[in-house]
Amino acid sequence: CVCICSKDQTEIDPADMEDVEEVEEEETGEDNSKARQLTMQMMQNPQILAALQERLDGLVGSPSGYMESLPKVVKRRVNALKNLQVKCAHIEAKFYEEVHELERKYAALYQPLFDKRSDIVKAAYEPTDEECEWKPDEEEELTEEMKEKAKVEEEKKDEEKEDPKGIPEFWLTVFKNVDLLSEMLQEHDEPILKHLQDIKVKFSDAGQPMSFTLEFYFEPNDFFPNTVLTKTYKMRSEPDESDPFSFDGPEIMGCTGCTVDWIKGKNVTLKTIKKKQKHKGRGTVRTVTKTVPNDSFFNFFSPPEVPESGELDEDSEAVLAADFEIGHFIRERIVPRAVLYFTGEAIEDDDDDVSERQRVKRRPTRRTIQTMSRY
Repeated sequence: CVCICSKDQTEIDPADMEDVEEVEEEETGEDNSKARQLTMQMMQNPQILAALQERLDGLVGSPSGYMESLPKVVKRRVNALKNLQVKCAHIEAKFYEEVHELERKYAALYQPLFDKRSDIVKAAYEPTDEECEWKPDEEEELTEEMKEKAKVEEEKKDEEKEDPKGIPEFWLTVFKNVDLLSEMLQEHDEPILKHLQDIKVKFSDAGQPMSFTLEFYFEPNDFFPNTVLTKTYKMRSEPDESDPFSFDGPEIMGCTGCTVDWIKGKNVTLKTIKKKQKHKGRGTVRTVTKTVPNDSFFNFFSPPEVPESGELDEDSEAVLAADFEIGHFIRERIVPRAVLYFTGEAIEDDDDDVSERQRVKRRPTRRTIQTMSRY
């Protein structure tokens, strides 16, 4: 079979046509991959998400014209369905309250394991040979020769170095391995975070308003005397009376940080700058020293205050949107699976479902505090 080009009557071999098709498929695949990467980057930007959600919120409840065309008796029945939907939202709210109670219950079961993890990290406990035995996956299995070579290399390194205590820079490494957290880190934060020994999640007591607190435990250091820094997130699991159909799980309504008692000259959240000022009348120039805010991870403990009205400027809205996402991520992913973020094994899983997590776990809106976090 021979294909004839209608333009110049050139004969083309079918095999050549297959090559062309393969090249086109490869180019299309590359274009799709780039598009997906760009989409993921955009979905990680809280300002873009907030703008998209605001646009979507504006479409919710917009009349399509269909409802207006329905007979009055049908509209009446639709109203009955909507009342049923409101009752469903209240039942769903109770469901999430019970989920919170289950989380609180199982947190107590997890905690002894997390405490032992902390003891190993900070060298308060040395695990036994049996506890250190780990059977690798099939992909990780090595030949006897490679195992022997690795053992010799490891022994050589141990001879060259002093015996390290615990697992040095465990939490700093975790933070640096996670894009969401590493973006917050500055070079001047790292010497402080080397002293971070543990992160715990504490849930509100039974019968109390729904909330959770992140507790960051530090060993003695040259930056502040605080042994624990805290961040509390207040939540709500009930439909908004003015907009019950918007209920989509527990909302983070606000957060409260804590005071870091910085040792003089060690506050990395502030920096000193010098400016030259010229006197209008005399024309003389003087140098003025000012203290201004500085980018730092430790600004995480000083979130913007949310007014009672819930109305925020765009900058505060973006900061809180990112803050809620980070707090929820630390609670849900980092604390339970810290060792997998330390080794990097959990990173690939997060890259695969980042778009899904953004869609479900947070929903920035102006209606409440701009960010929603769902279980």
